[in-house]
Amino acid sequence: MNPRLRATLQLAVLLLVIVFLFLLFPAAFAFVEMAAREFRYLWWLILLLALACWLIWGAGRRPKR
Repeated sequence: MNPRLRATLQLAVLLLVIVFLFLLFPAAFAFVEMAAREFRYLWWLILLLALACWLIWGAGRRPKR
C-alpha cells in the first residue's frame, strides 16, 4: 500500500467516524452547529480537531534520527 492510498483511507475512515459519532451523539452535532454561529466556541472545535489529527497522525510516530 503506497503512502497516498493509506492517507486517503485514513481520511475516509476519519470522516466516517465523525459522521457516525454525530448520528450517535446529537449533542455533538448541536455543539458544532453552535460553534459555527458563535465564534468563541469555534476555537474549542478547532482545538479538538487539531488534537484528533495529532493523535491520529503524530502521536504514534517515532522521532527521526
